[in-house]
Amino acid sequence: MSTALQIDSPAVRELSIFDFDGTLTYRDSFVPFLRYAFGNYRFGLRLAGSASPHYLYGGMTRDQMKVRLIRSFLRGIDFAWFEDRARAYCDLHWSRMMRPQGLKAVAAELAAGRTVSLCSASPAQMLKPFAERLGVQLIATELEVQDGVLTGEIHGRNCRRDEKVNRLIQQFGELGQYHLRAWGNSEGDTELLAAAQESFYRPF
Repeated sequence: MSTALQIDSPAVRELSIFDFDGTLTYRDSFVPFLRYAFGNYRFGLRLAGSASPHYLYGGMTRDQMKVRLIRSFLRGIDFAWFEDRARAYCDLHWSRMMRPQGLKAVAAELAAGRTVSLCSASPAQMLKPFAERLGVQLIATELEVQDGVLTGEIHGRNCRRDEKVNRLIQQFGELGQYHLRAWGNSEGDTELLAAAQESFYRPF
């Protein structure tokens, strides 16, 4: 009887999750994207207004700094323009941004038939072209859009630490039904890596 139950039980599904910045890329992507999208002059002006020195000298957390950057740079920005800049940024900087061994790891997971997704604190709308080019799903920080315009606010929570696990559950259901493999490179991935049966810290 036990054998019959095992035969009838569904196989455990396999889920592979990759952090993006610093894991699949050589460095963070959001600030370089802002510099690319706005140009050096406008980037410098807006960065000066985002209170970045307080972050550099310990007065802000990463979450607080991201909120400041998004409000300073993206409030009132046309969403279609942002999407166009994100596609162009991906096309132009792909080869210099992406770690070859990371790309091979993503391709291997896909070839093995596993469900693969990025899970990143960077804006989802910026990462969408990268996810499409990789052929994977995407979980990331969502920017608020109203009437085709970015409001300068985050929709929900910044997708890091425990929020990465929360968002995985929202997207895929209870994680106990999966064999979870996760790749990360920073404290922002701590809870994600802890939730995985197989975790890879700074693997590339």
